[in-house]
Amino acid sequence: MIQVNELTFSYPKSKHNVFEGLSLQLKENRIYGLLGRNGMGKSTLLYLIAGLLHPKKGNVCVDGMESKERRPEMLREIYVVPEEYNLPNLTLKQYVKVHQDFYPRFSEEILMNCLRDFEMQPDVNFKHLSMGQKKKIYMSFAVASCCQLLLMDEPTNGLDIPSKALFRKVIAGNLPADSSLIISTHQVHDVEQLIDHVVLIEGTHLLVDNSTTELSKLLRFEQLPYGAPLDDALYVEPSLSGSAVITPTKGREETPINLELLFNAIVQYPDLLHQAEAANNGTI
Repeated sequence: MIQVNELTFSYPKSKHNVFEGLSLQLKENRIYGLLGRNGMGKSTLLYLIAGLLHPKKGNVCVDGMESKERRPEMLREIYVVPEEYNLPNLTLKQYVKVHQDFYPRFSEEILMNCLRDFEMQPDVNFKHLSMGQKKKIYMSFAVASCCQLLLMDEPTNGLDIPSKALFRKVIAGNLPADSSLIISTHQVHDVEQLIDHVVLIEGTHLLVDNSTTELSKLLRFEQLPYGAPLDDALYVEPSLSGSAVITPTKGREETPINLELLFNAIVQYPDLLHQAEAANNGTI
């Protein structure tokens, strides 16, 4: 669906390249977690995919169309939810009437379902809403657009803890089966129950491009008490009750992925996945 080919990009008047020769393929019907620290190019990559920014070298193609050309047939299948935005002083009904015709598969039923899951009423006026409430409305419309590709930049920023749980409920229960979602975030705990593929960017480098299934087969994530042996640990992080540990699976039962722990480990040890693969194959 999305092909990134030898992408190099820098902002005007900047001597620093955000990306240098980045290549990446993102397939259909997936929920991607695009992870990385602040300033590492996550938002930039989303805007390059949407054609809002243009590569310095290389290209980005969506369904065979170069994104920078912003063809109508591509744009009607992409919905971008930026980190920060402002909504006009309209009622939701007015907003829907103005915008729904841009999206051929827009579903009022899905919109109502999303609003219900977000515990929002449909008869709202945007000028009376808080920023968090506006974000719920905007994300509900994005899902209801039924676009083949949704791009969400830090969608849980500005949401309180209960609303973050509602966000996961909205996505899990309402995202159309033929839609793909790319969530750019550094708040990895908020999305780890949703995503089925991890892309981790650090500087100009792509450190992780693996499905959660592949990661579960490679790595175990455990919480061990003080004094427990750590002989096969690939990464250890102190915690209140002992140590948070990543080890190679070596044929043992799979564990849930701790994205925050994986994120911290990969940033410090970029070859961690290669070490895990070698350990599981018995070559180290």
